[in-house]
Amino acid sequence: MKLELESVVKTYGTQRVLDSLDLTIEETMCLALIGPSGGGKSTTLRLLAGLESPTSGTIRIDGNEIAHENQQLREYRQRVGVVFQAYNLFPHFDAITNIALPLEKVHGYSRGRSLEKAGMLLEQFQLTNHRFKKPAELSGGQSQRVAIARAIAPDPDIVFLDEPTSALDPEMTAEVLEAIETLIESKKKLLIATHQMGFAKHAADTVAIIAEGKIVEVGNSSQVIDYPRTARAQKFLKSYLKF
Repeated sequence: MKLELESVVKTYGTQRVLDSLDLTIEETMCLALIGPSGGGKSTTLRLLAGLESPTSGTIRIDGNEIAHENQQLREYRQRVGVVFQAYNLFPHFDAITNIALPLEKVHGYSRGRSLEKAGMLLEQFQLTNHRFKKPAELSGGQSQRVAIARAIAPDPDIVFLDEPTSALDPEMTAEVLEAIETLIESKKKLLIATHQMGFAKHAADTVAIIAEGKIVEVGNSSQVIDYPRTARAQKFLKSYLKF
């Protein structure tokens, strides 16, 4: 995918979260957005996913500008999948219904076809034995894997993952990262906001560091994480990697 963000500003009241952010990436399959908390990476992901609109500026994906008109924005959202930090599963539905219901109600699948697709995804993510459990009966890692299955069920153009492991303990984090690895192996286009530096280096082909609402550095994941060029990137990565 090709990403172009030109002079993107995002404000909430008097708070300027993104400050004329510019980013151009000619080709990537998996982009990791990293940076300090509050620096703007989750906001950038939400703008790219069409969940919010910029205060000003232009965003293009694969040459197509993300429109702000309601109808066009709804159509765009139907072509992407989003995985949230807090899972956002329907609490009163079981796992298979959480996956099947959006397929039926939003994407026009028949009831039978939606349940069949949901069952296949639960098997893929090793959740078959949990298909009739509600979110309160699932572990954090299981809930996030259900959320990933729901996001990819309609075969979206791009999957956006916003801090998918931040609320999980190490064992559950490993479960979710393994599920994301499965998406990467299937050549799914991914954009991930994450604090997992090791995962970003291993899984993403491109990394962008965002701090203070601006792009600090962008490039090949190994190069950016192991050999950051800018002083701000070095300061951020030193706090995580202790070099």
